[in-house]
Amino acid sequence: MGYFHWIAGTILALAWISRIADAALGMPSVADVSRPEWDLNPVSSAGNPRVSVIVPACNEAETIAQALNMLLALDYDNYEVIAVNDRSTDLTGEIMEKMEKTHFSQKTRERGHPNFTSFRVIHHTELPSGWLGKTHAMWTAAKEATGDWLLFTDADVLFKPDSLRRALAYAESVPADHVVLFPRMIMKRPGEYMMIAFFQTMFMFGHRPWKVADPSTDDHIGVGAFNLVRRRIYDAVGTYAALRMEVLDDMKLGKVVKKAGFAQRNVFGGDLISIRWAKGAMGVVNNLTKNFFAVLSFQWWRTVISAFALAFLNFGPFLGIFLAHGWARVPYAIALASMFSIYVGMSWRSAVPAYYFLLHPASTALFIYTLLRSMILTLWNDGIEWRGTKYSLTELRKGMV
Repeated sequence: MGYFHWIAGTILALAWISRIADAALGMPSVADVSRPEWDLNPVSSAGNPRVSVIVPACNEAETIAQALNMLLALDYDNYEVIAVNDRSTDLTGEIMEKMEKTHFSQKTRERGHPNFTSFRVIHHTELPSGWLGKTHAMWTAAKEATGDWLLFTDADVLFKPDSLRRALAYAESVPADHVVLFPRMIMKRPGEYMMIAFFQTMFMFGHRPWKVADPSTDDHIGVGAFNLVRRRIYDAVGTYAALRMEVLDDMKLGKVVKKAGFAQRNVFGGDLISIRWAKGAMGVVNNLTKNFFAVLSFQWWRTVISAFALAFLNFGPFLGIFLAHGWARVPYAIALASMFSIYVGMSWRSAVPAYYFLLHPASTALFIYTLLRSMILTLWNDGIEWRGTKYSLTELRKGMV
């Protein structure tokens, strides 16, 4: 048993300390566009670039008005907002229509001619076969967009006025072809803090933000809250038509951009954009149930292996420090110290206090449950149901990128 503890503890210590060391060296290279040096007006070779902001929405009556009002108040003078009502059964469409009429009336008075508009609403009443609702909504809006840049965002994201201007100034100065701005997560309940802290910790194992800019690596990124991509690059990678059945459309957009050899960047932004991702721990579980099996390519064996790997990686240090004896506890202590260091680092960038490290085993159990739940429900139902629409597993597997 002593040898087992030394071997297991050493593996865990190396896994955690290597990741914290990599992050400590790499994270400082990730820009923060909320800093004063990025309080600029973006300028491209063709002048002030035009941006098309695309907002798909399905049954978002609770959040859509606030989100659109914030987008329409951005302090950038060359952009349009295209909102898509994707077959909503609540008041989302009516709210959009009312806002469009009000905005048109205000801008007509301001600009003095009836043809001016920077806000349009598209209504979808049917979904063509072979498409997810969200990807179809974004593809449709992008076809009508007039911008040099396309910003894909969600209907519950809150934008500060200078968010787009700062991100675009960064994108044009680097220059970059695809920029992801990390949102500030709004958390109100202990379960949200616990689960989001774990999610961010594990995200660092699967995706290294500091390596995204390195063209020699496969690390890529995409976030539904803020995917800013040059229009010509979006067209070059096949548009959302290439991702029509991708559940993880935001990440897969980042993947195809990076694989095609274009310049990709991710940036911090403080509270330039914010989102409340879920309500309570079970809200996080429910949100991820749709996605987790897709992350593992809808393969049951990868899901089972991943569940065991998550258990070993995250339960192991806590169990080992109690079950091992003498010096055999040292590698487990190193693993725990490295894990705690990640929580300390997160507390500097987010609202998650470092002491949520103590709840790491509980969040581990819930995430493993979510992973297995996602697999079982998808296999049992032969697909997923998303926003009231059923998508078959066969279609989802065929459409994977």
